[in-house]
Amino acid sequence: MVTDFKVFVNFKTYPRGTGEKAVELAKAIREVSQVSGESGIQIIPVVQVVDVFRVRQAVDIPVWVQHLDFQPQGQFTGWVNLEAIVEAGASGTLLNHSEHQIPPGTIKQILSKIQNTKYKIQNFKAMVCCKTLGQMERLVKLKPDFIGYEISELIGGKVSIVDYNITAIKHALEICGKIPLIIGAGIHKGEDLQKARQLGSAGVLISSAIVLADNPKQKLEEILKLVASAQEV
Repeated sequence: MVTDFKVFVNFKTYPRGTGEKAVELAKAIREVSQVSGESGIQIIPVVQVVDVFRVRQAVDIPVWVQHLDFQPQGQFTGWVNLEAIVEAGASGTLLNHSEHQIPPGTIKQILSKIQNTKYKIQNFKAMVCCKTLGQMERLVKLKPDFIGYEISELIGGKVSIVDYNITAIKHALEICGKIPLIIGAGIHKGEDLQKARQLGSAGVLISSAIVLADNPKQKLEEILKLVASAQEV
């Protein structure tokens, strides 16, 4: 059973996860993190590129971005480069989310740059998202820090991936081997996190259940309660 469990909260481009609202949400996550961290649970906000700097100025926890490009600094107008993201304070990035798919060759170029010794020293990490096991079998060869598995049709819904197809999750764990697997799609209650941990995943990706909650802090505390108590046993 996984003892170090990560909860990635994807702000997406929701109004409640943008600008000053992103800062408020990140502060709520930090408050919960101070308690959950004692149980070995790390909560990581995944914010829009435009909000990285302001969020990092407000909280002292790792903050990830939702996307990154491979283009370097220089004459590359409009691209999101690693150097700028690191300077803004980001600790990692999602790649190839089902809402922002990119070609395998592009993923390889981005990872190659991240895996450069300079950025490894700075401990910048990447999660490559997959929506099928076939895609995962191809992308795991690129050796990202994490593999994310989300069945796209479940995203934002009330049917959790841990209830929908446990066999697929077990297969995904086999495919990942030593690379930590993060699962998502439909994650919205404490039992989902508990099942994800019991199955052997290293964490979960969650979004609307937290970002769109009337009280995000309270909702986050609620869904973490089961897995936190299990960690303490």
